Formats: sequence, C-alpha cells, structure tokens
Amino acid sequence: MKPFSTLQTSGVLPKIYNVHPQLINPNASDAAKRLMCFLTDVYGRYIISGQQCNAGACGTEIRTIEELTGKKPAILGLDLIDFSCSNKEHGAESKVIDHAIDWYHKYGGIVTFCWHWNAPSEYLINSTEHPWFKGFYKSAVTIDLDDIMEGRDNEGYSLLMRDIDTIARQFKILSAADVPVLWRPLHEASGGWFWWGNCKVHSYKKLWNIIYDKLTNQHKLNNLIWVWNGQNIDWYPGDNTVDIIGEDIYAGEKIYTPQTEKFIEASNYTKSRKIISMTENGCLFDPGLAVSDNTLWSWFCTWDCEFVINKLNKLSEQYTEKYMWNKVYNHKNVLTLDRLPDIKNYSGTCAAST
Repeated sequence: MKPFSTLQTSGVLPKIYNVHPQLINPNASDAAKRLMCFLTDVYGRYIISGQQCNAGACGTEIRTIEELTGKKPAILGLDLIDFSCSNKEHGAESKVIDHAIDWYHKYGGIVTFCWHWNAPSEYLINSTEHPWFKGFYKSAVTIDLDDIMEGRDNEGYSLLMRDIDTIARQFKILSAADVPVLWRPLHEASGGWFWWGNCKVHSYKKLWNIIYDKLTNQHKLNNLIWVWNGQNIDWYPGDNTVDIIGEDIYAGEKIYTPQTEKFIEASNYTKSRKIISMTENGCLFDPGLAVSDNTLWSWFCTWDCEFVINKLNKLSEQYTEKYMWNKVYNHKNVLTLDRLPDIKNYSGTCAAST
C-alpha cells in the first residue's frame, strides 16, 4: 500500500485535525511515539476500526466480523477488570496481556485497554442482587471516593494504591514487550454509574492524576498513551495528563449518524487540539455520512457481546445490520487491520516533530 503521507485526500483539512504528535510523557517510549505519530498523520482522513474482544484475535466477535466482511479491526479493545485485586481474590483469570502482545507483534494491530475497576473486597456488597463481579458499579459497593481523597478513609486510599500497583505490574509486561497502549482509565465518570464517578469532581480529578503520577513517574511506564473518557468538560483533568479525548456513545439500535454534535462537544473540552476518538460504541456509524459531515473520529471501538453477536454466537443485527458492517469495514476511509502500515517501524510525516 502507499505510505500514508502520500495518500490522496479530498479538500483542505480543517484546523481541528492538525494535532501535534507530542505526548504528555516526556519520556514516552519510541513505540508510543510512533503510534501517536501514526494517529496524528491519519487523523481527519481516516477512521480506524476497533472492536472490544477480551478473547483476543481468535475471539468470537473478531471472527464473526471477519467472516462477514473479510476484514479484521485494526484496534483490539481489552479490559483489565480481572486484574482488579478483588477479582483475583475470587479466582478470576485473564489472558488479555498475552492477547495484547499477540495482537501487536503477530498481527501488527493497535491495542487499547480500559479498566472496569472492581472495588476492593472490603467495599463489595456481594449479595444476590449486587454480586462481587459487578463491583465497578456504584450500586454494588459501599466505597466513598470523597472520603478516600479527602483523607477520611486512609485504609481505602492504601487499597486503591495497591490496586493501581497491581495494574502497573501488568503494564510492565507490555512495556518489556515494547507494546504501546491506548490507556483509558476511569471511563464514563460523569455518568455517575461507576464508583469512580459517584463523587465530587475534584475527587475524580485527584484520582486520575494519582494514577497518572504513579504509572508514569513511580513505575516508569512510558508505553502508555493517555486517553481521557470522562464525558463532560467539568471533569476534564487538564492538558498535562491527557493525550487523547474519547467519547463513549450508545446511540440506540440501527442509528448510523456520525454523532457530529458529540464530536464538536468533545473537541471543546480543551482549548488545545487533541485527537477525538469514539472509544466505545454500540451501533456502527456510516463512514460516508462521517466524511460528508466532516466528523472523522480517530477511531471507533464497538463494544462486545450483544452489540456484535447473539446468544447463538452468530452475528446479531439488533444494533448494526449486515449491510452496514460491510459498508464500514470496506469503506475507503476506514482503516482495517490489513490496511495498517508497519506500526512498529512507522516513520510518517510527523516523525520529524516527535
């Protein structure tokens, strides 16, 4: 394929897409810099396809999409939930770190991680109505983040720091394997349904900045690109700890509009120019409409299970119909796995700026 620096584009790119590739971590790894360089090079021209699939490259969602469209997504979405200490205490196991290494090195794809942070066991209600494995929801826990961040629950603070350190150990495996990660912690906070959003804004921002400081400065994790997904300008922690802004959008069933208003809203969370991505979605959006409306999200990442497959593990058309799956995955402005350049050795047009 042609280098991305020489691909044809239509019209003049608006200023919103002219994002500098400099990462917030001055010690960012070369692999992270190359990935960010690629993201900025294609931003405003292409939409990168993504799919949440904790079973990795051979997972049902990935296989189902490939069987229908002939394509694999470029981005693999994974969840660190089972590395939460309370999940491990209940016997949970996970292979998502192995899947991430495999996806990046064997398939040449891009990896993104979220963390449905199950609260420490001390705060789990763990009842029939609120089981332990739903301990990331505020309704299933007794944790009070304001008490922790304002110094009234020192034990809780220590437990949260322990959990962050546990996650750091997993990221160190990825760092040693030279895998860059689009890292999206504390997502959807302003919605208030997760325990890390069931608090005052300043408590959330403090926790975000603690996570950034611990992983970046204490644990020296330089392979992370920080994706903030708080979904409200009041919850924005500041440009110094955010590389990319994400929005999670569940528009409903078979609603294929590109969500232009949300794209514009997200771009206004900061006066600085940041890449805007659709970090989670239910139904797909029509890339033709996105191009027409000049709403070119950096990437999308369709959530798993019912948003892709039904109870028989066959393609579900509840949210996205077959024709739209094919249209999206075979659209000239959508990058699938086979259309990615060699990310590990990428040296595109922004390389001189990094």
